[in-house]
Order: sequence, then C-alpha cells, then structure tokens
Amino acid sequence: MSDIKTYGMLIDGDWVAASDGGAFDSVNPATGEVWCRVPEATAEDVDRAVNAAEAAFAGPWAGLSPTGRGHCLRRLADLLAERSEDLGRIETIDTGKMFKETRWQARYISEFFHFYAGCADKIHGETLPIDKPDLFVFTRREPLGVVAAVVPWNSQLFLSAVKIGPALAAGNTVVLKASESASAAMLEFGRLVEEAGIPPGVVNIVTGHGDPCGRALTSHPKVARVSFTGGPNAARHVLTNAANNFAEVSLELGGKSPFIVFDDADLESAVNGAVSAIFGAAGQSCVAGSRLLVQEGVADAFLARMTALAEAIRVGDPMAEETEMGPICTEAQLVAIEREVAHARSEGGRLVCGGRRVAGLPPGLTHGRFYAPTIIDCPRPDLRIVDTELFGPVLSVLRFRDEADAVRLANDTVHGLGAGIFTRDGARALRMAAAVKAGIVWVNTYRAVSPIAPFGGVKNSGYGRESGLQAVYDYTRPKTVWMNTSDEPLGSQFVAR
Repeated sequence: MSDIKTYGMLIDGDWVAASDGGAFDSVNPATGEVWCRVPEATAEDVDRAVNAAEAAFAGPWAGLSPTGRGHCLRRLADLLAERSEDLGRIETIDTGKMFKETRWQARYISEFFHFYAGCADKIHGETLPIDKPDLFVFTRREPLGVVAAVVPWNSQLFLSAVKIGPALAAGNTVVLKASESASAAMLEFGRLVEEAGIPPGVVNIVTGHGDPCGRALTSHPKVARVSFTGGPNAARHVLTNAANNFAEVSLELGGKSPFIVFDDADLESAVNGAVSAIFGAAGQSCVAGSRLLVQEGVADAFLARMTALAEAIRVGDPMAEETEMGPICTEAQLVAIEREVAHARSEGGRLVCGGRRVAGLPPGLTHGRFYAPTIIDCPRPDLRIVDTELFGPVLSVLRFRDEADAVRLANDTVHGLGAGIFTRDGARALRMAAAVKAGIVWVNTYRAVSPIAPFGGVKNSGYGRESGLQAVYDYTRPKTVWMNTSDEPLGSQFVAR
C-alpha cells in the first residue's frame, strides 16, 4: 500500500481528506492495479466547498478587475502548456487514454484559457433606445455566483476548461466535481490553479460518487448554475436536484453520432475519418462516430478497407508511442460492451471484426481492460446496439439508398450531439448539415474543436452550448438600469386632496 498515492480535495485553498475519512481506490485500466486513493466527499465537504466559493465570490474575486481575472487565466494557461507532459502522464495512468493524446490535449486546452482570458474584460451590456422621454436605460452583465461544474472522466481537462474558463472570465466562482472513475488529473490541475495565483475558494475541486457528492452539489441552495457533462440517466437526477435551488442548468450528454458516407466521397479520406471517429480514444468519446451510414454502392468496398485498418490497430500500453488504442476505463464499461455486442449478434448483427477482449498482451498488461476494435454490420436499424451508446470501440453499420434515406436513418435516434458527412457535393453537404438533427456537424472532417466554436447537443444529448464567446455570457445575467435624466421633479399620480 505504500506505493499507492493518496490525494486530497481542494477546498478553500486547502488540500483536505473527506470529513469522515472516506476514500476510494482508482485502478490503472492498463494494468488492473490500484495506483491511488481519492477522498469520498460527504455532503458536509460539499457544503464547505460551496460556502468557500460563495465567500470568494463576494470577496477577493469580486475585488479583482476583469483585466485582473484575465491575467490569472493567462497564467493558468501558460502553466497548462508547461506541465502538459506531467498532466498527460497522470491522466493516462488513471484513465488508460493514450499518453500522446492526453499530453497533446493538456497543451491544447491552454488555448481555451487564453481565449477566455481575452474575453474577461470584453463582457459588456447595451444602451437601449427606450420609447420614453428623459430616461436613459442600459443593461450591465453580472456574474451568476457559484457554479457547479460536473465532468466525466474522459476528456476531463478539456471539459473542465470549457466550464471553468468562461465561468471565471465572467467573475463567477466554481465548485468542480471530478469523476469518481478517474479523479487524479483534475486534482493535479488544482495545483496549477493555486500556482496561477487564483485566490483560495475561487476554484474548489471535490471528489466522490453521485450520491452524496453530486446530489449535494447540484441541489445546494447557494449554487446558481449547474454545468453538467455526462450520461442522460445522471442528467435526470441533476434536473431533479436543481429543482430545489432553481439553478440554471446546461447539459452536454452522450451521443450515437452518425458518420454518413456518400458514394461520391473521397473513400480514403472517409475511411480514415471513420476509423479515427470510432476507434480514437477507444470509442470513449461523447462524439464518437459510432453509427456508420454508408451508401449501398460503396458499402462493401468501404467496409473491406475499414476492416483492414481496424484489424491492424495496435492495441496495448497507452504510455507507448507505438500504441494506437488503449484500454477501456472501467470494468463496468467493458462488461456492458460485451453484453451489447452479444445481444446485437443474437438480433442478427454480423460481426465483421473484433467482438472480444484482446489476448496475448505482454506481462503487466494481462489484467488490463483491452477490447478489440469491433465492427458490426446491422441488417436493420431497430437493433438495440444501433441507438445505444456503448462508450467503447464498437461500430454499428447501416446502409442507405439515397439522400432522403440517409437523413431518415441519421435522425432515427434519441441522441443528437455530433454528425459527420463525407461527400464531394457541396450543395448536398449543406442540405445534409441543415437536415441532420445534431448540435455539431463536421463535413469531410471529424472531431475538430476550437475555443472559438460552440458545441452541444439536441434531444437526449442535452441542451445549452459550451465554448465560444457566447459561453461567457451564459455565465452572466443582464441587469437593466433606468435613469431619469430630467431636472424636473416627478409628477404625482395621486390627486391632491
């Protein structure tokens, strides 16, 4: 046990254990071994964190100018870029994501904090051309207060950046709940928050499960806004909890994104894009292109080329540069993937490749959670796997006849986060982008992100948008100020008696 790292939570500038001493283990998905222990926050711990955020909101953070807030965010951005290797290494150990991805992502999210640093002193209201004489009317934008940010384990640094960045730029304070599946990277991030000179209590990080930690946070009477990224079942609890405090809520939930390939597409580009869309990060992404819709005329050739690439993917140690796909983060995920693949086959789905745990791994990885890249050719769209988010490297394939058929299949889902369209026909691309019900549409590319571009979903993929300039305003509320500019006394509405 002496080799197991012990973490504390960041509350009001202090690194603390849970008030009752509770903790839970985090397992390295590549080795199957416990590598660290994390506090199991109680409702009392959450209350302390929210109170610290409220005090900081009314105190040192409120006293800092918007430009000063921007300077803090810039220092944090620079530290993220400098420490990207260390952050990436910790995240890889804790989640199983490939090191070459996690270190790149840690470096790139510094751009998000730089973006929001620049936004901090550019938040403004409006003067209104009011329809009444002698009145000057304007609006000012004010921060909401304490923001509860809830992030999942995958892409947690990125998803935290698009919540914390605009929230702090607008003058709010934050209590962030890290995922119980992999909390370490967020706690390491908390050290950079301190080093950047952000005052104690402005950013607090708590760790624990949905109950009591998540419930206590999202229902806390002093929380003004809840920004949640996760699954729809947990989101329903968040909405119920937020009914207690009337907090504003934004939800970025899961997806079953269609990856649509027309017969005029550049097949090499489309195949490469499809492989990356589903097998990148072992399919553990909200926007994974997990539903391949391919036009009948090229379907067989496309599948043959994609299968050859999928079977050649190097699965193994996520720290190794040569590895192309790492493990599944949790055992529960892996069991669910196995169950759904078996069910799809029982419904008539044809296993093209994969469909099993990876065998023959070197010593040290034999107890890891590795699942082979899997493709299932589905004869009908009503197979359960077609609209079930697996969060793993499993692709469901459907064939379509024409554009109308592609639109019908793409929209035949309860989800609506991302979509990919591959075609050389620009007019068709624009028609499809308008017709597909999704919050993000990529044309002849996939999974591109930028701090400038908003993202979010429709239907069961949630509502609200993150990233982009508008996100800053979403963490503010307008206040309308009326000023009488006349020197004349106000008249009385009452008749003198």
